[in-house]
Amino acid sequence: MSYVTTDQLSDRYGSNMLVDLTDRGTPASGAIDTDVVARAVADTAAVIDGHLAKRYTLPLSEVPALITDLAASIAIWKLHVYEPSGKIEADYKEAMRQLAAIAAGTITLPLASGAEAAGASGTGARITDRERPFTEDTMKGFI
Repeated sequence: MSYVTTDQLSDRYGSNMLVDLTDRGTPASGAIDTDVVARAVADTAAVIDGHLAKRYTLPLSEVPALITDLAASIAIWKLHVYEPSGKIEADYKEAMRQLAAIAAGTITLPLASGAEAAGASGTGARITDRERPFTEDTMKGFI
């Protein structure tokens, strides 16, 4: 599942930055290379899914704004071939910290509809319905 699009990255960081980061051809075409962006977006989705799978059922029914924000920070960091600026590095580290908090359950993902995203199955307490081995009848003479 794609958590951020090329248009969202372009709106947030500007098309000039995306051209600078993705136009790796010789000679340069002066346009955004959508294949490079798609690879970064797919890698970003894999990182996010790895964290969300611990707490939420994937794919999410709708993408929360928080996840889109985190995905943009991670994707733009992944598009940098060389060292990114301090701001992009700080945003990436904060995004990874927030993903870890989501995986730990410290941060929950509210949906635009006001509901909370569905949790993954298998989490929480488990109850078995086997018979009790020690009952009043089996403990006759001990009680």
